[in-house]
Amino acid sequence: MADESNADDLGDDIGAEVSTGKKSGIKGAFPQLLKFILIGVVAVIFIVTIVVVTTAILNKGGKTPSQSIPISEEYTVKRESYDWYTSLDQIRTSTSDPVPASVSVTIALGYKKEDKAASTEITERRIEIIDFLRRFFSEQTVEDLRPQNEEVLRQQIRDQINDDILSNSRIRDVRFTGKDVVQQ
Repeated sequence: MADESNADDLGDDIGAEVSTGKKSGIKGAFPQLLKFILIGVVAVIFIVTIVVVTTAILNKGGKTPSQSIPISEEYTVKRESYDWYTSLDQIRTSTSDPVPASVSVTIALGYKKEDKAASTEITERRIEIIDFLRRFFSEQTVEDLRPQNEEVLRQQIRDQINDDILSNSRIRDVRFTGKDVVQQ
Protein backbone atom coordinates (compact mmCIF):
# COMPACT_ATOMS: atom_id res chain seq x y z
CA MET A 1 0.00 0.00 0.00
CA ALA A 2 2.78 2.26 0.73
CA ASP A 3 3.96 1.67 -2.77
CA GLU A 4 0.58 2.55 -4.19
CA SER A 5 0.35 5.74 -2.22
CA ASN A 6 3.84 6.67 -3.39
CA ALA A 7 2.83 5.90 -6.96
CA ASP A 8 -0.28 8.03 -6.62
CA ASP A 9 1.75 10.82 -5.09
CA LEU A 10 4.29 10.56 -7.89
CA GLY A 11 1.56 10.51 -10.50
CA ASP A 12 -0.09 13.58 -9.07
CA ASP A 13 3.21 15.40 -8.93
CA ILE A 14 4.06 14.52 -12.51
CA GLY A 15 0.67 15.63 -13.74
CA ALA A 16 0.90 18.80 -11.68
CA GLU A 17 4.27 19.69 -13.18
CA VAL A 18 3.01 19.18 -16.72
CA SER A 19 -0.12 21.22 -16.16
CA THR A 20 1.88 23.97 -14.38
CA GLY A 21 4.33 24.07 -17.32
CA LYS A 22 1.47 24.76 -19.73
CA LYS A 23 0.06 27.50 -17.48
CA SER A 24 3.43 29.21 -17.07
CA GLY A 25 4.04 29.06 -20.88
CA ILE A 26 0.81 30.78 -22.01
CA LYS A 27 -0.14 32.78 -18.95
CA GLY A 28 3.52 33.53 -18.09
CA ALA A 29 4.30 35.05 -21.54
CA PHE A 30 1.40 37.53 -21.44
CA PRO A 31 2.61 39.37 -18.31
CA GLN A 32 6.15 39.44 -19.75
CA LEU A 33 4.85 40.91 -23.04
CA LEU A 34 2.71 43.42 -21.17
CA LYS A 35 5.73 44.43 -19.09
CA PHE A 36 7.85 45.16 -22.25
CA ILE A 37 5.01 47.13 -23.88
CA LEU A 38 4.60 49.20 -20.71
CA ILE A 39 8.37 49.88 -20.56
CA GLY A 40 8.30 50.98 -24.24
CA VAL A 41 5.36 53.36 -23.68
CA VAL A 42 7.02 54.87 -20.60
CA ALA A 43 10.30 55.30 -22.54
CA VAL A 44 8.50 57.11 -25.41
CA ILE A 45 6.69 59.41 -22.96
CA PHE A 46 9.99 60.14 -21.19
CA ILE A 47 11.80 60.95 -24.46
CA VAL A 48 8.99 63.21 -25.71
CA THR A 49 8.97 65.06 -22.37
CA ILE A 50 12.74 65.61 -22.52
CA VAL A 51 12.52 66.93 -26.11
CA VAL A 52 9.68 69.33 -25.25
CA VAL A 53 11.49 70.66 -22.17
CA THR A 54 14.80 71.05 -24.05
CA THR A 55 13.10 72.86 -26.96
CA ALA A 56 11.34 75.19 -24.52
CA ILE A 57 14.63 76.03 -22.80
CA LEU A 58 16.43 76.69 -26.11
CA ASN A 59 13.62 78.86 -27.45
CA LYS A 60 13.23 81.24 -24.55
CA GLY A 61 10.52 83.79 -25.16
CA GLY A 62 8.56 81.53 -27.48
CA LYS A 63 10.63 82.20 -30.59
CA THR A 64 10.96 79.47 -33.13
CA PRO A 65 14.48 78.58 -34.26
CA SER A 66 13.93 80.16 -37.69
CA GLN A 67 13.09 83.50 -36.08
CA SER A 68 16.21 83.61 -33.94
CA ILE A 69 18.63 83.19 -36.86
CA PRO A 70 18.91 86.36 -38.95
CA ILE A 71 18.91 85.76 -42.67
CA SER A 72 20.78 88.28 -44.74
CA GLU A 73 19.40 89.41 -48.10
CA GLU A 74 22.83 88.65 -49.50
CA TYR A 75 21.99 84.95 -49.25
CA THR A 76 18.31 85.05 -50.15
CA VAL A 77 18.11 87.45 -53.08
CA LYS A 78 19.11 86.12 -56.46
CA ARG A 79 21.49 88.35 -58.30
CA GLU A 80 20.32 89.43 -61.69
CA SER A 81 22.50 88.38 -64.62
CA TYR A 82 23.45 90.97 -67.21
CA ASP A 83 24.59 91.28 -70.76
CA TRP A 84 27.88 93.18 -70.90
CA TYR A 85 28.99 95.89 -73.28
CA THR A 86 32.75 95.40 -73.54
CA SER A 87 33.57 97.36 -76.69
CA LEU A 88 34.78 100.49 -74.90
CA ASP A 89 38.38 101.37 -75.62
CA GLN A 90 41.01 101.40 -72.93
CA ILE A 91 40.91 104.80 -71.18
CA ARG A 92 44.32 106.41 -70.52
CA THR A 93 44.73 109.62 -68.57
CA SER A 94 46.54 111.23 -65.62
CA THR A 95 45.25 111.85 -62.09
CA SER A 96 44.67 115.30 -60.60
CA ASP A 97 47.42 114.90 -57.99
CA PRO A 98 50.25 117.53 -57.68
CA VAL A 99 52.50 114.79 -59.08
CA PRO A 100 50.11 113.10 -61.53
CA ALA A 101 49.95 109.33 -61.82
CA SER A 102 49.19 107.54 -65.06
CA VAL A 103 45.81 105.75 -65.15
CA SER A 104 44.80 103.03 -67.59
CA VAL A 105 41.28 101.59 -67.24
CA THR A 106 39.14 99.16 -69.22
CA ILE A 107 35.45 99.07 -68.28
CA ALA A 108 32.47 96.81 -69.04
CA LEU A 109 28.90 98.11 -68.73
CA GLY A 110 26.16 95.71 -67.61
CA TYR A 111 22.55 96.04 -68.73
CA LYS A 112 19.45 93.85 -68.49
CA LYS A 113 19.64 90.62 -70.46
CA GLU A 114 18.26 90.91 -73.97
CA ASP A 115 17.64 94.67 -73.61
CA LYS A 116 18.33 95.61 -77.23
CA ALA A 117 17.49 99.27 -76.58
CA ALA A 118 20.27 99.56 -73.97
CA SER A 119 22.79 97.87 -76.23
CA THR A 120 21.86 100.13 -79.12
CA GLU A 121 21.95 103.32 -77.07
CA ILE A 122 25.31 102.45 -75.49
CA THR A 123 26.72 101.78 -78.96
CA GLU A 124 25.32 105.08 -80.28
CA ARG A 125 26.76 107.04 -77.34
CA ARG A 126 30.06 105.15 -77.16
CA ILE A 127 32.22 108.22 -77.88
CA GLU A 128 30.38 110.28 -75.24
CA ILE A 129 30.85 107.51 -72.68
CA ILE A 130 34.58 107.22 -73.44
CA ASP A 131 34.98 111.01 -73.15
CA PHE A 132 33.08 111.02 -69.85
CA LEU A 133 35.26 108.19 -68.45
CA ARG A 134 38.46 109.99 -69.49
CA ARG A 135 37.30 113.19 -67.73
CA PHE A 136 36.05 111.22 -64.70
CA PHE A 137 39.40 109.50 -64.11
CA SER A 138 41.44 112.66 -64.76
CA GLU A 139 39.51 114.35 -61.91
CA GLN A 140 40.41 111.56 -59.44
CA THR A 141 43.43 111.34 -57.17
CA VAL A 142 45.60 108.29 -56.56
CA GLU A 143 43.88 107.91 -53.17
CA ASP A 144 40.44 107.85 -54.89
CA LEU A 145 41.59 105.06 -57.19
CA ARG A 146 42.68 102.65 -54.45
CA PRO A 147 41.11 99.14 -54.59
CA GLN A 148 39.09 99.83 -51.41
CA ASN A 149 37.25 102.62 -53.25
CA GLU A 150 36.31 100.67 -56.38
CA GLU A 151 32.70 100.08 -55.30
CA VAL A 152 32.16 103.83 -54.85
CA LEU A 153 33.80 104.54 -58.21
CA ARG A 154 31.62 101.97 -59.96
CA GLN A 155 28.45 103.47 -58.46
CA GLN A 156 29.47 107.02 -59.39
CA ILE A 157 30.23 105.99 -62.96
CA ARG A 158 26.94 104.08 -63.29
CA ASP A 159 24.87 106.95 -61.87
CA GLN A 160 26.53 109.65 -63.96
CA ILE A 161 26.25 107.67 -67.20
CA ASN A 162 22.56 106.96 -66.50
CA ASP A 163 21.81 110.58 -65.53
CA ASP A 164 23.94 112.54 -67.98
CA ILE A 165 24.46 110.38 -71.09
CA LEU A 166 21.77 107.72 -71.53
CA SER A 167 18.17 108.79 -72.03
CA ASN A 168 16.13 105.74 -73.08
CA SER A 169 17.81 102.97 -71.11
CA ARG A 170 19.81 102.28 -67.99
CA ILE A 171 23.01 100.46 -67.22
CA ARG A 172 22.75 98.28 -64.13
CA ASP A 173 26.38 97.59 -63.31
CA VAL A 174 29.90 98.76 -64.08
CA ARG A 175 32.95 96.51 -63.79
CA PHE A 176 36.64 97.20 -64.21
CA THR A 177 38.14 94.58 -66.50
CA GLY A 178 41.51 96.27 -66.16
CA LYS A 179 42.80 99.09 -63.96
CA ASP A 180 46.38 100.26 -63.63
CA VAL A 181 47.54 103.30 -61.68
CA VAL A 182 51.25 104.04 -62.07
CA GLN A 183 52.83 106.77 -59.97
CA GLN A 184 55.81 108.54 -61.51
